[in-house]
Amino acid sequence: MVTSEWGAIYKELGATPVINATGSVTLLGGSTPVQEVKEAMDAADSAYIPLIHLQEAAGKVVADAAGVPAAYFTSGAGSALTLVTAAMMAGDDDDRIQQLPDTTGMKDEILIQKRQRYWYDRCLQLAGAKLVEYGTDEGTTEQDLIDAIGPQTVAAHFYAHEQDPADPNILSLEKIIEIAHDKGIYVTVDAAGQIFPLENFGKYVRMGADFQCIAAKYMGAPHSTGLALGTEELIHKISLQSFTGYETRRIRGVGRPQKMDRQEIIGVVAAVKRWFSINHEDRLAQAERMSGELAAPLRDVPGVTIEMNQNIIGHQPFGVFVSVDPEVTGKSNQDVVDALREYEPAIWTRVPDGGDRITLHVFGLDEGQPEIVGNAIRDVVTR
Repeated sequence: MVTSEWGAIYKELGATPVINATGSVTLLGGSTPVQEVKEAMDAADSAYIPLIHLQEAAGKVVADAAGVPAAYFTSGAGSALTLVTAAMMAGDDDDRIQQLPDTTGMKDEILIQKRQRYWYDRCLQLAGAKLVEYGTDEGTTEQDLIDAIGPQTVAAHFYAHEQDPADPNILSLEKIIEIAHDKGIYVTVDAAGQIFPLENFGKYVRMGADFQCIAAKYMGAPHSTGLALGTEELIHKISLQSFTGYETRRIRGVGRPQKMDRQEIIGVVAAVKRWFSINHEDRLAQAERMSGELAAPLRDVPGVTIEMNQNIIGHQPFGVFVSVDPEVTGKSNQDVVDALREYEPAIWTRVPDGGDRITLHVFGLDEGQPEIVGNAIRDVVTR
């Protein structure tokens, strides 16, 4: 609900709180830790601990849950991507670790399919690596990958987003693993939101990839947390690049700015344990119900078309797609999005890049807020 206390701590600062109908997005703060996570983080205050030991002990718990060889805690999935590129290029050579982001003398090229370029592949470049495209806008063949592998190639990268229909024109992860490993290069997977069905959690490493990342915010952990899952060898090399390695070993890796609290690490462990034990049917039913509450005020509004999002894969199940006919309403989809941001209370949603409709998610909504959002859209369209 939106009561007089809603967002008060922000209002005291002169900042304007918003209702988040966009979902788990960084620009709005990403997530709200669930109660089990908050309690675990509070309990972590009771003592200090060498973080290098905490990483090892907590990493084993998460790795066992995911069914992968090893796990490491990072300040978000993007941090995991940056750390793994540093780890692959410099390995366990301390001189090279401290040389980065200067990659002179190192293999520093990461291959990515042209059809798989995406907003966050920038994280792969921050430690000094270079992205090299293979394939074309039309598609990718096995020979494209074979031809792209050269003396400077250190890895091939894959973007996993199983919420979308499978792209028949890209090279599959299975084939990339087969070819890359035959050529002696790593395979990395960005699987930030691939946490459901539960078999997807760690699936890509179990398939044979050397690394995958997960954004822990999607499980109710703090926004600033993530996981690197992978082989013992590569996770060890990530640890050498991390802020804990920087301080414990006194070797200056690139990961020093990507610091985490001990409380955050404990919070991620609690989030993973919860994720593997909660009733996901109940979780999905709640999201479906809230999506229906959001859509209800928009049914039969002239010029408004609604479609229920039936996706349950990954981190944001269900939701509502809304399309506004400017011929009928005098407004475009973007006009509605802009008007909602000026509404009282302000509501944030968006038309995704390249999209043609408003996408609304209930991930960031509290009870009572879906109806508020639906009524606000109805008001904006019909006023």
